[in-house]
Amino acid sequence: MNKPDTFGAIAGVLCLIHCMFTPLLFALQSLSSGFGAEMLSWWKNLDLFFLTLSFFAIYRSTRLSNNVLIKSALWTSWVILFFLIVNEKISWLPIAELIIYITTSSLIFFHIYNLNFCQCKTDDCCAPKSKK
Repeated sequence: MNKPDTFGAIAGVLCLIHCMFTPLLFALQSLSSGFGAEMLSWWKNLDLFFLTLSFFAIYRSTRLSNNVLIKSALWTSWVILFFLIVNEKISWLPIAELIIYITTSSLIFFHIYNLNFCQCKTDDCCAPKSKK
């Protein structure tokens, strides 16, 4: 993965689109008997796929980034998104869907910011410095 921030931002945008269309899809499904339950089950679990993709993108991005705050922001956003998605699956707490949109948007923003402003310019810039 040469451009993990680009990959992470694209995965985030696809995840956001998925989140926005899910309520519409289920509303349409309730009005029509044409949708099969198989389609809805894979669609409902697509958020776990995007969450997994974003984990690997963040892992790689934070290894290449030289900004500690952005690294923390990426991981914090991912942990919050993970909690929100798991919460949505088990219906533990009633949390507004808007929070998922905000968290996903923040992940996209942090990936784009990291891509543009926080990348290492050499191969060894993120390597641990030896003590002299």
